[in-house]
Amino acid sequence: MSRQASSLAIFIAASIFSLAANAESQQYPAILAGHAVLPANTFITPPNDVPPDLMMSGKFISATRQDKAHTIEGLSAGRPTGISYPFEGQPIQGHSGIKKMADGSYWILTDNGAGNKVNSPDFMLYLNQYQIDFTNNTVNRLRTIFLHDPDKNVPFRIANEATDTRYLTGADFDPESFQFAGGFLWVGDEFGPYLIKADLNGKVLQIFETKVEDSIVHSPDHYQVKTPGQPTDKVNFEVKRSKGFEGMAVSADGTKLYPLLEGPLFDAKTQQYEHVDGKNYLRILEFDIIKNTWTGRSWQYPLAENHHAIGDFNMIDSHYGLIIERDNGEGVIEYACQGDQSTTHCFDKNNLPKFKRVYKVKMDESNVNQAVDKVAYIDLLAIDDPNHLSKAAYSQGKFVFPFFTIENVDIVDNQHIIVGNDNNLPFSSSRLPNKADDNELILLSVESFLNAK
Repeated sequence: MSRQASSLAIFIAASIFSLAANAESQQYPAILAGHAVLPANTFITPPNDVPPDLMMSGKFISATRQDKAHTIEGLSAGRPTGISYPFEGQPIQGHSGIKKMADGSYWILTDNGAGNKVNSPDFMLYLNQYQIDFTNNTVNRLRTIFLHDPDKNVPFRIANEATDTRYLTGADFDPESFQFAGGFLWVGDEFGPYLIKADLNGKVLQIFETKVEDSIVHSPDHYQVKTPGQPTDKVNFEVKRSKGFEGMAVSADGTKLYPLLEGPLFDAKTQQYEHVDGKNYLRILEFDIIKNTWTGRSWQYPLAENHHAIGDFNMIDSHYGLIIERDNGEGVIEYACQGDQSTTHCFDKNNLPKFKRVYKVKMDESNVNQAVDKVAYIDLLAIDDPNHLSKAAYSQGKFVFPFFTIENVDIVDNQHIIVGNDNNLPFSSSRLPNKADDNELILLSVESFLNAK
């Protein structure tokens, strides 16, 4: 073959690869098979041995401390939500990870509380086990696991340092993902980002810092990251605030964890976020449960748009997984503001949701250290409901999941997946402009999507 012909062949092959890599995934239909609602105003009483401070949560959400319950109404983009804080007890909200168990129950993780270290020191960190009956619309709590550190395995000072049980709070970690594997509970955190290893009762056994290839990476909330003393000093972190581990899957054989960052890593050498062809990608890292160490391998998850975020990640089998990708929009067009109408009682027409998807991705040995293949997707803003199972009004004739944050997805069986929102109590109102979002869980019939290759 001549050099010219060889070059042409290489060019054509590269072009075909580029087209395949950038081709739009195929959309598959989703049919509503169940809709269960846990009301926003759902709370649990903390254990008897908690310090009195944890009997009321949300005292520090505002700029100044507030000790009187239910005095400050939550706002969603300036819209009153109808629920006020502080709360008596601990709110069941912030659902940020889900796992279907062999017995048919579901574990769901609650996040750090109000969103950051400063405003969440009185929110406890826990997981709940639920029995969900989609036929009768019941969500029954079976058990709660509270994260705690009595053996002082957390390497920094925690909010409840002076107590014996040392319950962990939103001032210590922001748990956003979890798995049960190898006989342990594993939790992915956003603040470090850290990987937390605990026993099945929530007692912390070990904290792993995040290693990408050969280097430890940090967010600005990592305990070793200090504010620069001078404006000219280098800021030494690579992970944006609140962009740590948002999703975390486990391998089919249960030996590897796959924590997924919510934001791209920053490359100090190029002064850019990691990207390919102008599109940011997120790292899916690999952790060996048997060896208790990062393997150094990773995969790339390319975002459809750089301002998007992921919500959750679970494997289907040894080759394919489910990942939620979303924009920051919320609301439905039926309640959008008209003309110059104030957004106090209607949705900002410029911030309605446009992109809320569940992708099926291929991630295996064939694309280690490369981009995962976005095989297919379903649109959470266009769900069919032929059997009229929705507990909410339709939008433009469809059942929609119009929430700002959608952070729960797992496979149920070979035909169904489950999806849930994070309601950010009391700060999100996505179905009705002035009503705080409930914790919603939907069962979707998506057989053709799950079979896509």
